[in-house]
Amino acid sequence: MTFNKKTLVRTLILFMIALLSFTGCQAPAQTEEEENIQTNTASKLYPLEITDSMGRKVTIENEPQRIISIAPNITETIYALDMEAKLVARTDYCDYPEQVLEKESIGSLREPNIEKILELDPDLIIASTHFDPDVLKKLEDSGLTVAVLYGEESFEGVYDTILKTGKLLNADENANAVVADMQAKVKKVKEAVENQPKPKAYYVVSYGEGGDYTATGETFISQIIDMAGGENIANDATGWKYNLEALVEKDPDIVICSKYFEAKKGIESANGYNQLTAVKEDRLFEIDNNMLDRQGPRLADGLEELAKILHPDKF
Repeated sequence: MTFNKKTLVRTLILFMIALLSFTGCQAPAQTEEEENIQTNTASKLYPLEITDSMGRKVTIENEPQRIISIAPNITETIYALDMEAKLVARTDYCDYPEQVLEKESIGSLREPNIEKILELDPDLIIASTHFDPDVLKKLEDSGLTVAVLYGEESFEGVYDTILKTGKLLNADENANAVVADMQAKVKKVKEAVENQPKPKAYYVVSYGEGGDYTATGETFISQIIDMAGGENIANDATGWKYNLEALVEKDPDIVICSKYFEAKKGIESANGYNQLTAVKEDRLFEIDNNMLDRQGPRLADGLEELAKILHPDKF
């Protein structure tokens, strides 16, 4: 085949275009220095020493790859941080998000199955409130690394627990994002209910033959009711137990109960409660109480849901 000058030039141009296009599609080769930086980023964080919520110095030798959670709020935090792939087991009470039920259970909060935990060979166990010191000793005596994380009952306490969990799991960036999202939601709620009339509210923890229990003035849930733009009629009480006669006398504008265990149906027919104006006029509202009871990443969602009940016109 023969080429005239024009054909040859055209062929060379097409060849150069193809070569440049091919080169442009290739990712630039990673230098050895860049590879070392990427490889060593995690290792530079470890060994990592933190002081946990029990005042213990806990050393994490390497980035955890097999985690067991012994608390629902910690389990939810691990998922919120996108670290669920490292979670090998949870407790019977860890039920959110739904896919966590696919993880193996090691039993209850206070009496986890130590033998099962040892079989799973975790490199880190994270516990929270209601953790039995005797269980902690058994786990440590078995050579396992355990961190106990919980904060004061406040949003700041929850933020601190999330950030510390992120630190342990090399997920600082995700932890900061979760906290920032929660803070934005809290700010939005506060602004929405600011200067609004505060309806009188009563939060049902338990009722009936076992006794009447509520979130009294010294509880964090009572603070959340206030943040959501309500007035807790049980603010003057302490502990959790409440007087049914006082409840009937104060006759709250709104009654709030758990959406689980058919609580609403039971309250509607319970002695004393069936006398309340709020119950008679269909102002008995259900809420997912786990969003308020668990000191985890859904707490801001719980605040927002409570505010929607108290001030539906603002959302």
